[in-house]
Amino acid sequence: MSPPNLYLPLIDLSSTDRASTAKSIRQACMDHGFFYVINHGIDDFVVNSLFRESKNFFDLPLSEKMKLEIKTDYRGYSPPYAETLNPSSKLKGDLKETFDIGPINDSLNQWPSKERMSAWRVTMESYDEKIMNVAVRLISLIALALNLDENFFTKIGALDSPMGFLRLLHYPGEIPESEKDKYGASAHSDYGMITLLVTDGVPGLQICREKDRSPQLWEDVHHVEGALIVNIGDMMERWTNCIFRSTVHRVVAVGQERYSVAFFLDPNNECVVECLENCCSETSPPRFPPIRCGDYLEERFRVTYSQ
Repeated sequence: MSPPNLYLPLIDLSSTDRASTAKSIRQACMDHGFFYVINHGIDDFVVNSLFRESKNFFDLPLSEKMKLEIKTDYRGYSPPYAETLNPSSKLKGDLKETFDIGPINDSLNQWPSKERMSAWRVTMESYDEKIMNVAVRLISLIALALNLDENFFTKIGALDSPMGFLRLLHYPGEIPESEKDKYGASAHSDYGMITLLVTDGVPGLQICREKDRSPQLWEDVHHVEGALIVNIGDMMERWTNCIFRSTVHRVVAVGQERYSVAFFLDPNNECVVECLENCCSETSPPRFPPIRCGDYLEERFRVTYSQ
């Protein structure tokens, strides 16, 4: 049976009615944890260049890609089956291959050689700058959606040298019969504040809004041309005491190659994430203890890469 149709909210970033936009975002974050963003200011040329360079890298021989294999600092290439995003899964090793880029000026980043891929780094840096700008604009609207000052997250230091991570993803088209039960990306939630995803239009992304439901109900996230797919991460869920949901999602194999690029906006490592005052009460006390962002992210990464 095919998953039911899912109609996610469409958020227009060009709207001048910020109060109405914030209200729509609030409802989207409470109901789905996912929404689309249109009129975000990143044009098709930039996105097409991004996917072209991503494909150029993943088309390289595995031996070449492994020269940039991910190290302990979580930057670089990760081959198929190296990660299992769902730590409770009995199926070890997701089908995807990835390339992770940390904050652009971070010396820990690894880059393909200019001789082999002359436009690769500048393309990634250009996209990173633009998507970071969109993410920061969204964070101010999310603050308004929480009935906070629009600069709240800036004022508490969350956006002081924020940890913006780009993840390039490639999912295989043909899958060996022995691997047919595996997922492109197994079920997981994202770790940070928000994630902004751009895809090549090939389906496969699914969300489960009620993660504790049995059996789980998975719904397809459909492609909307020109839109970004945005979802709430664990840090934001902790800040809001689960009022905004960090929704579990996965990517299923559909028999077609699939490319996507995720941008994860994480708070500054030293930022302490604790329940917002207006998200708790005597009848709804904080569900999570305060935690330093860097400590939380390190533990989540460690679990992912130790499977």
